[in-house]
Amino acid sequence: MSTPPAPSSDPVRRIALPDQEATERLAAALAPLLRPGDVLALGGDLGAGKTTLARALIRTLTAAPEEEVPSPTFTLVQSYDAPAGPVWHFDLYRLSGPEEMLELGWDEALATAIVLVEWPDRLGRLLPAGRLDLTLTATGPESREAALGGGAGWAARLDELAR
Repeated sequence: MSTPPAPSSDPVRRIALPDQEATERLAAALAPLLRPGDVLALGGDLGAGKTTLARALIRTLTAAPEEEVPSPTFTLVQSYDAPAGPVWHFDLYRLSGPEEMLELGWDEALATAIVLVEWPDRLGRLLPAGRLDLTLTATGPESREAALGGGAGWAARLDELAR
């Protein structure tokens, strides 16, 4: 698989997440910064918390804290209606190649939705350069660290997280 295009050299922001609630708070803080056309690439090892973060983000975006948000591990994609616009959640763990993305509505999602992608490395050349990369790393049994870095235009938006 080819190496995905790298986001710009904007500084990476690191956020300590001592527990699941902190991960959910990060998602709630990130949600208002996202708009249709944005791609959030969620990286990290199996069990790092990507789905937990995506679930909390979707619940915040849809303004439905009790929203059923299943992992799209087997369906590969789930979509949701949100006040800011549609949200598409891709889990590419089982994807055999980037060409399958076109069958899943990838182009439509990029054009109209906020796109969350777990296992973004599986996209290869289809991974947009202007994305926001958020990588979760386990630092203990319950704790994580989030590293955020983005392509053009993300630095100013990420500064909002610090406020």
